[in-house]
Amino acid sequence: VIGVVIGKTDVRSFPDRKNIGSERYTFNFTIRDSPTYFINVQSWGREEYIRSLSESFRVGDCVTIENPLIQSKEAEREEKFNPVTPSCYKLLLSENHSVVKASPCHEADTRLLSLLHLPVKDPQDYYSLGDIVANGQSLNGRILNVLAAVMSVSQ
Repeated sequence: VIGVVIGKTDVRSFPDRKNIGSERYTFNFTIRDSPTYFINVQSWGREEYIRSLSESFRVGDCVTIENPLIQSKEAEREEKFNPVTPSCYKLLLSENHSVVKASPCHEADTRLLSLLHLPVKDPQDYYSLGDIVANGQSLNGRILNVLAAVMSVSQ
């Protein structure tokens, strides 16, 4: 699979249920290879492997993923913490079998780079900041998708 990384989480650790007293490490990222299709990638493993893999690329880089395991996703659980994708699958990276080759996108990959700025949600599924200000009371307690632009950043 070849795609551009459009999102990435930080490395996290969890107690390993199989080896009491040790930890497993994980991080997720999302890749896109067309305007319509993008998929979440999950990686688990030893701290050294996961930290090294996470540091080997960043959002905006093109990656080639070889030998991932394809799994059905548990939509309700997984989409709380990852972008909602159009696929009912996710890719799982294994330290022993999978390879991720990262490189900045080259001119041949300008098609992939243009995908970096496309929204991952339906354009009709957003609220503007004006809508929220005007209808805030009736939206109280709801989870919303917001489409906004950053105008400036300062201290």
